[in-house]
Amino acid sequence: MEKIPMTRRGHTALEVELKQLKSEERPAIIRAISEAREHGDLSENAEYHSAKEKQSFIEGRIKELEGVISRAEVIDPTKLKGPIKFGATVTLVDEDTDEEKTWQIVGEYEANIENGLLNMKSPIARALIGKEAGDSVEVRTPGGEKSYEVLKIEYI
Repeated sequence: MEKIPMTRRGHTALEVELKQLKSEERPAIIRAISEAREHGDLSENAEYHSAKEKQSFIEGRIKELEGVISRAEVIDPTKLKGPIKFGATVTLVDEDTDEEKTWQIVGEYEANIENGLLNMKSPIARALIGKEAGDSVEVRTPGGEKSYEVLKIEYI
């Protein structure tokens, strides 16, 4: 099976979510189903059907997280150096607007663009891989062509 690269922070976040689903969400939904059953006829019991649907979602998410965690390859970015690769924290400047952006290139299960965590499979990350400070990169995004200059690469 293919390994899934992720940082220690991303791996820990998935483990925390899994623990919360198993120890809190799962027991709570079992109680909700039990209470809904006590209301009688299940065929017209909206609370029961809603709880069963939520239970299905929770069980699916638990299976997904267990699969991801079992295939995770935790990579420590502090042990890396050189051109941009997985784990790099990259500071770029948009060559059109002079706006600076800083992103860390991470695995798809921990990516969150609002928090500066860029999916390594995204067009921007793929264009950055292998580049060094001072390089320019052209990226085709859904919003059109973008040009960035790499200002700084850190492995923190």
